[in-house]
Amino acid sequence: MPLTTDWTTRPETSADRAGVYAANAAAFETDAEAKLVDALREDAEAWLPGLSYVAEAPDGTVAAYALITRCRVDEVPALALAPVAVLPAQQRRGAGAAVVRAALEAARARGERLVLVLGHPEYYPRFGFVRASEYGIRPGFDVPDEAMMALILDGARPVASGTIRYPAAFGV
Repeated sequence: MPLTTDWTTRPETSADRAGVYAANAAAFETDAEAKLVDALREDAEAWLPGLSYVAEAPDGTVAAYALITRCRVDEVPALALAPVAVLPAQQRRGAGAAVVRAALEAARARGERLVLVLGHPEYYPRFGFVRASEYGIRPGFDVPDEAMMALILDGARPVASGTIRYPAAFGV
């Protein structure tokens, strides 16, 4: 299927929940990420209204999903981008990139400063992510250095260095 650049992206609504669950369950080997999203919705400290985004398929259903929640670098507020999911039938068509860009722009518009992602080092640099270790940021568990990445949304002030503290739902 050809790359599509005109995906409709928007904040998730309550009517999208089943589609969000289905997209996450289909995109990964298990439904663990889908259950993670549900658990994060219940965490008042982690969930940030307006930072859960969908990309719509032509029929209006959820084709892709990106979630940004609150995490911390030591005690300083930051953001975590996870999960990002695309229905298998819509993969490699631009839906994932569109929904990630929309979520990142929404975070920037809120005045957030830092987004962290644990993901494919070949994919996320296209959005401006670099190794988190370049900023002295590290996870509290072992992962390849190139897979833990950071994106500075507001470079006007320095970002905190330290250890990433994810919401409890992440289980790390």
